[in-house]
Amino acid sequence: MVLRSTRVGVDTSPSVAGRDPNPVKLLLVEDDARTAQAIARGLREEGYVVDISTSAEDAEALATAGDHRLLIVDWYLPAKDGLAMCRDLRRQGVMVPILMLTARDALADRVAALDTGVDDYVTKPFAFAELLARLRALLRRSDLSRPVVLSVEDLCIDPVRHRVTRNGVAVPLTLKEYQILEVLMRHPGEVVLRSQIEQELWGEVSDVTSNALDAHVSHLRRKVDPPGAKRLLHTARGRGFYLGPAIE
Repeated sequence: MVLRSTRVGVDTSPSVAGRDPNPVKLLLVEDDARTAQAIARGLREEGYVVDISTSAEDAEALATAGDHRLLIVDWYLPAKDGLAMCRDLRRQGVMVPILMLTARDALADRVAALDTGVDDYVTKPFAFAELLARLRALLRRSDLSRPVVLSVEDLCIDPVRHRVTRNGVAVPLTLKEYQILEVLMRHPGEVVLRSQIEQELWGEVSDVTSNALDAHVSHLRRKVDPPGAKRLLHTARGRGFYLGPAIE
């Protein structure tokens, strides 16, 4: 199967689950309706779940908030091109594999995309069998390197997307708060010493005030332990902090 790009309207057809009971969910970022329809149809026939976005802005929101395992991105997009979108996603810490699918076939374009954080690059027109093979390869590599989602009761952290949820509700954190939480999540039920957390946050910097960590933990506690929720973040006086049931 060979696909060629034509530029027409917008596809709003819904995603359809494939034959696999746990299908892989993909995000296709393509403003050309005919191309998007053809690619999505072929992928769905292979058992993938495919969401389609026609703009970089919408795609960024989906990529940062969704559960897509891989992005397929066209370079030419309205308002903001696919390369700029990929650059911004990487800056935000979104490490989902990205395959760029574009008519731009110059060596300089491929190099620019790969240097920006794109994981693979396919030029149009393309053989659909090759696209499928490259998707499988990217997903295999992603599975090997993908950290497991960490959880303590109903508090979860996804190290790939830097997303935190409590009882399924997103918990927005600052960088320092996220770093503290990730350290604690990797040692559930164990007291993590203040010195260890400070090393993770500030390295060997010596001019950090003694109460800086306490201030960040205080802000973090208000976010992960909202009123009415079971308290999970605890202080071990004079030692450090821990996550889980209170240690008697």
